[in-house]
Amino acid sequence: MSGESLFPRLEPLLPRVRKPVQYVGGEGNSVVKPWDSAAVRWCLLYPDAYEVGLPNQGLQILYEILNEQPDVLAERTYAVLPDMEEQLRAHGVPQFTVDAHRPVADFDVLGVSFATELGYTNLLTVLDLAGIPLHAADRTDDHPLVIVGGHAAFNPEPVADFIDAAVLGDGEQAVLGITDVVRAFRAEGSPGGRTELLHRLARRRLVYVPSFYEVTYRPDGAIAAVTPTLPDIPARPAKHTLSDLDAWPYPKAPLVPFAETVHERMSVEIFRGCTRGCRFCQAGMITRPVRERSIDTIGEMVDRGLSASGFSEVGLLSLSSADHSEIAEIATQLADRYEGTNTSLSLPSTRVDSFNVTLANEFSRNGRRSGLTFAPEGGSERLRRVINKMVSEEDLIRTVSTAYAQGWRHVKLYFMCGLPTETDEDVLAIARLAREVVRAGRAASGQRDIRCTISIGGFVPKPHTPFQWAAQASWQTTDHRLRLLREAVRGDREIARAVGFRYHDGRPGIIEGLLARGDRRVGRVIERVWREGGRFDGWSEHFSFERWERAAEAELTPLGVSLDWFTTRERPEREVLPWDHLDAGLDRDWLWSDWQDALRETELDDCRWTPCYDCGVCPTMGTEIQTGPTHRKLLPLTPAAPLPTRAETASAAASS
Repeated sequence: MSGESLFPRLEPLLPRVRKPVQYVGGEGNSVVKPWDSAAVRWCLLYPDAYEVGLPNQGLQILYEILNEQPDVLAERTYAVLPDMEEQLRAHGVPQFTVDAHRPVADFDVLGVSFATELGYTNLLTVLDLAGIPLHAADRTDDHPLVIVGGHAAFNPEPVADFIDAAVLGDGEQAVLGITDVVRAFRAEGSPGGRTELLHRLARRRLVYVPSFYEVTYRPDGAIAAVTPTLPDIPARPAKHTLSDLDAWPYPKAPLVPFAETVHERMSVEIFRGCTRGCRFCQAGMITRPVRERSIDTIGEMVDRGLSASGFSEVGLLSLSSADHSEIAEIATQLADRYEGTNTSLSLPSTRVDSFNVTLANEFSRNGRRSGLTFAPEGGSERLRRVINKMVSEEDLIRTVSTAYAQGWRHVKLYFMCGLPTETDEDVLAIARLAREVVRAGRAASGQRDIRCTISIGGFVPKPHTPFQWAAQASWQTTDHRLRLLREAVRGDREIARAVGFRYHDGRPGIIEGLLARGDRRVGRVIERVWREGGRFDGWSEHFSFERWERAAEAELTPLGVSLDWFTTRERPEREVLPWDHLDAGLDRDWLWSDWQDALRETELDDCRWTPCYDCGVCPTMGTEIQTGPTHRKLLPLTPAAPLPTRAETASAAASS
């Protein structure tokens, strides 16, 4: 087939599945182009369910950028839920796109956006349903190139057998560069086939091609070396960094779904990167340096996006949105513009030391005052020094007291369990902190109906961070500490009814740790889990620790390594890590030095406001930190038309 719609075969299956609306397409601002109009055809995959994947900002940006090119076509596909997978297999219908329901195998490139490693088994399901061989080595010139990106692609080694290439870093310019190479290659008649196309992409430093690198191992199981097998490709493929965000104001027309999704809002990324230096945070490390969007570009994106989508909420996104150098001006001027309308503004989780009531009041000016979320991450001040989260208990109490005094009634606090050097006492400090927050809130507000929710996530060491050498806490340790914390909260009669407690057990984190810091040998574990039914491992109702444990035992033991070897083992300084040959811009010696600072409980300042501390990103990437203030304004500052009052509505109805 060549781009023919599968919908006539798919439509009879829709009444047989639980959520058929997520497979029908036709969303607001979606694009369907004639198949024959395109020289290069991309299928973009988010390897999770539609309801999770559709709001993904990265995929929407690439979808729009590619479809703006006159001779390029881009469509989307998502992992189908198990009931739909069963129907597709029973009736011989392959994996399809939601835009025009075309077979995924007909496209030139399958671009996969990995936000989490727990989506790896879903990739195998999509490949198999599409009729694309699981192993890259088995694919022919008739199959799409499988190219992955996203944060999890900074260590693509566990899926190296299943992918053709990986894009490291920002994708906006990279996908256009890949498209140019594919277009020229096709125009030449595809000389040399699939291998030559990948060679051209690698030579242009657009992608990392795992098959062009040989991995050797030492007798103790550690990697001996990762060596290029071709002379004209980089020994250390480097990440892509988009310098001028104002030049790339995407998405301009956000997708508007018919089905319910996890985020019902329009999102604008106000800056990219973070230099706070939280040692656990892979996103903060691999997205450096900080690059801000100017206030007027943000205003234009909000205005255009709302007009194109009709959403009633705008999320101003980044890793730490309140750190934008002009966030106060942005909040005030956007609140002025949309006051009296049904448009609300929101920030994601806010750092305690960035929060102020004026800012919060501006974001809730339209009358929507939801709970505030802060992320102290560690329960004790000692542990917060270890992870470089420079927030004191006094700062937190002062901040939440101010919020409660100004009318907020609910505060959410996010912590991690299993951090390096953590003890039982560090975790129990979370209960004491929650007690002080509730007490302070009651005192500041004069009310008893104060709520505090503490959310606990298991810590997973990630590549390209100072904690990449750390031993991960065992799931038994994590569960033990969470049990102690739950008992401490529930046993405190003063606050038990006022404190909510949310947590996940430690087992999924161990598998995430295996996939995050694994090497190519882990690929056979992923494949075995998938063949035994593994799907949607990020969903608690589908995840099976026992299945992963069995597969790891069967596949890794003959190789002299194990699940524990990849997770709960601390790495020595000079061990070759699976991702060492991939350049995220960070100096390895600096990362090790920061790991040693963590063990000494030494904090490190934010380099935006202090002298450079030589992490390596700016000189290595040829970039620099870009911050304001720009002193620009949202001009023309035209208030949006306010909604009519009830009296005006009633009067209009009576006169008609």
